[in-house]
Amino acid sequence: METIIFSLIILIFSIVIHEVSHGAMADYLGDPTAKYAGRLTLNPIKHLDPFGSIILPILLLILTGGEGPIFGWARPVPINPYNFRDKKWGSLKVAIAGPGSNILVAIAFGSLIRFFPLPVQLLYLFSIIVILNLLLAIFNLVPIPPLDGSHILFSLLSEKYQKFKLFLQQYGFFILILFIFFGLQWIFPLVSLAYQVIVGRLPLFF
Repeated sequence: METIIFSLIILIFSIVIHEVSHGAMADYLGDPTAKYAGRLTLNPIKHLDPFGSIILPILLLILTGGEGPIFGWARPVPINPYNFRDKKWGSLKVAIAGPGSNILVAIAFGSLIRFFPLPVQLLYLFSIIVILNLLLAIFNLVPIPPLDGSHILFSLLSEKYQKFKLFLQQYGFFILILFIFFGLQWIFPLVSLAYQVIVGRLPLFF
């Protein structure tokens, strides 16, 4: 039970860091919309999404019996790309900032595991932090709206793919639900591989 509670707390704050990073990057690029909306804060209440932050993690806990990884998402921070100083790559930078922040958290705690002798309990807790942040980062890089990967993809595609963009924007949420139930297993090996690269060993669980 303690592990489940800790995992939920880490998941929520990892999601919050993810969203604040989007807003902070947008603010850095000249768009203060997230700041004016009060979203550049680590207060979870400002960011929680009823389904992505609460219902989905609880469902995953129930379906996996508390043994499998959990993940989720928060309400997207409001952003106005027309305010960006960098009109060409601003949206791409903002999209990358979220997963990038989770990767940095994973690297920080993974480095502690790799280079310092830690008590077993602390090693286990830090491993949870690394895995959850890698899972959030890699999941959000999937190019399905409303995930960050779709914004990265849209920033790289030319105008001739406009119909494809519109299709993904229109049906993205339904495609995402299908991916969660039928394609999520493709992410887990990538998370395990990234963990090994950062930590230098296999995960203790997962």
